[in-house]
Amino acid sequence: MMRAPAVFAISAVLTLTLGGYAYWNHTMTARTPDGLATANGRIEVKRVDIAAKLPGRVAEVRPKEGDFVQEGEVIARLDTAELQAQLAGAKAAVQRTIATIGRAQSDIAIRDAEHNLAEIEMQRSEELERRSAGTKADLDRRTAQHLVADAQIEGSRAALAEAKAAQEAAQAQVAQIEAMLEDSILRTPVAGRVEYKLLQAGEVVAAGGRLVTILDLTDVHMTIFLPTGEAGRVALGSDARIILDAVPSSVFPATVSFVAAEAQFTPKAVETANEREKLMYRVKLAIDPRLLETYRDYVKAGLTGNAYVQVATGAVWPERLALRLPNVVR
Repeated sequence: MMRAPAVFAISAVLTLTLGGYAYWNHTMTARTPDGLATANGRIEVKRVDIAAKLPGRVAEVRPKEGDFVQEGEVIARLDTAELQAQLAGAKAAVQRTIATIGRAQSDIAIRDAEHNLAEIEMQRSEELERRSAGTKADLDRRTAQHLVADAQIEGSRAALAEAKAAQEAAQAQVAQIEAMLEDSILRTPVAGRVEYKLLQAGEVVAAGGRLVTILDLTDVHMTIFLPTGEAGRVALGSDARIILDAVPSSVFPATVSFVAAEAQFTPKAVETANEREKLMYRVKLAIDPRLLETYRDYVKAGLTGNAYVQVATGAVWPERLALRLPNVVR
């Protein structure tokens, strides 16, 4: 009969052996395959601030934090009562200039008629003076009247030009106020999710003040840092894989969209196997916007994970890095 100490020793040996095998198997499985580079990083999402171009009181802010908004959707409105009053005044000024133009055109017509009459009378006086039937004084008076009529026509034409310039200025004022009214309606230039709602209706915003921050869910990427030896072999457009800590059972596809032209010191957030690697290159891995549309409810800035990048042409992805996307029920 085997004694208890011997049984305990055999059990201990088996436990150590199995534990060692499990550790060896995990190490071999987790080892980065040839032709691939790996690094840890975090998800970054482009942020778009919806800011007011004009100062004023906020009339409304429509979305709530967490809401999805479509490109071109109205996000907020500023109070426009003062601008509406200015617009009414500017439109009235346009109408006044139109009336002034009409008077100037009528005045030109009258001056033209007077000029024609003065010219006829001057010519008649010239004929009478040549036949000694008229006086030189009468001819001089008719000539002076003709010159005055000429000057009056030029004055009327100048008044017409001034009235037309005033009309253009008034119309420009109307266009400016209408543009300001349009700027009082804040629309989002991108589709995405509202991250922050910074102001409420009734508050006053300064020119350039932010009202809402939106996450552009069509521009999501993971930023990683690779050492010189690996970064030098990464090409733009290379395939990549991302495994997020939040969903370790899923493997997401990505593409290298950016490689820094200059190296930088290793950020503190980056864990490297070799502490002698001091200079790293920043690399961005872009995620397909079509994929983001499907999983937009799960996109969150700051999610950490590991990324794998092809650094050799034709490198084969191992089974553990085969694409596996989470099931989404819509």
